[in-house]
Amino acid sequence: MDTTVIPPVSLEELSLLTRRASTVIERLRERVFAPGTQKRLELRFNVRTAAEMVGRTEKAIRDAEADGRLPEPEKDAETGRRLGYSLAEVNRMREVFGTLPHRAPDDPPLIMAVQNFKGGVGKSTLVTHLAQFFALKGYRVCVIDCDSQASTTAVFGMNPDVDVDEEEDTLYPFFRHGGPKTLHYALRATYWHNIALIPANLGLYDAEYEFAARMAREPTFILDRLREGVETIADQFDIILLDPPPALGMLSLSVLRAANALVIPTPPNNIDFASTAHFLKMMEATLGELALHGGARSYSFVKILATKMNDQKSAHVAIKRMMDAVFPQDMLNAVLKDSAEIDNATANLSTVYELTGAATRTETHRRCRAYLDAVGREIELLARKTWPSHHRALRKEGVL
Repeated sequence: MDTTVIPPVSLEELSLLTRRASTVIERLRERVFAPGTQKRLELRFNVRTAAEMVGRTEKAIRDAEADGRLPEPEKDAETGRRLGYSLAEVNRMREVFGTLPHRAPDDPPLIMAVQNFKGGVGKSTLVTHLAQFFALKGYRVCVIDCDSQASTTAVFGMNPDVDVDEEEDTLYPFFRHGGPKTLHYALRATYWHNIALIPANLGLYDAEYEFAARMAREPTFILDRLREGVETIADQFDIILLDPPPALGMLSLSVLRAANALVIPTPPNNIDFASTAHFLKMMEATLGELALHGGARSYSFVKILATKMNDQKSAHVAIKRMMDAVFPQDMLNAVLKDSAEIDNATANLSTVYELTGAATRTETHRRCRAYLDAVGREIELLARKTWPSHHRALRKEGVL
């Protein structure tokens, strides 16, 4: 008599489940990455908003257009009405008026990892929104997707299964012996002005096993290879954002070695807070061990960011209060609150900063944008504090 209540699941049935899951993913991506379409940035800024972004008056912009220093914005063919300025045109204004916020050549670029070994904490969401916040401010940004799930790559308009070749476009070739000497081969322009991307796809998952096998033979090569690669492109950017996989693997360790700053996203609930505490303990032990192989590594700053915060949940409020007490100097003041606006944008492989039209005139959008801007401004200030060329301006602003 067969006493099995639940029959075992065979490998064949698991394979069927995998194929069905792949079908769902394909259908979702077909909707977002329709054939013949290319993701575009639809943002346009009127002259008042452009003036605020540039740090000059509306009159100064119009005078520059009148005397030929700046081109006039595109106009509607029928009405003759100005269609507004693109982000590239706003940055051209900043160039003309000398208000681009770039670091000086002698300043170290900010190489910041958004890292936590637990998934679902808002890591890729934070990376994509920070990249776009910095781009709107006029910084030169590079995003390096180190996660085989490739969520960040998809948000930036590339289908990881179609547009990205693991043998040519990802970090994978760089980690191989005899591979490229720099990371320039992998840099891809995005539809966002001033944001470059090194994409990822599922091939990076296989790379983890290869790197682990080589770790015993050549630990320094594996662990410092990404850091060396980032250094080959760093002069082109002000800020480089690293999006590692949510696991303690070779790529995650390489990211810890490559970064000079860390932000740790942590939702204020028991499981995620405990996971972050374990992450910090593991990071301390791991970096200490790695220092024996490749020298000690220090960071300009390490900050914890409360993400997915819900003020209506008493447990969230209590744990956030505890986090502030336990990490008084290490928490970012800003909080990234739980928002349907972010969830809806993410579901469409987009971001809150990309929304246009009526969607941006709701109170929900304004609140969400305020949360994101507050996080961006606080990290921007930390970045500028690492740049000696910005110190004089920061003193004038009263923040240094």
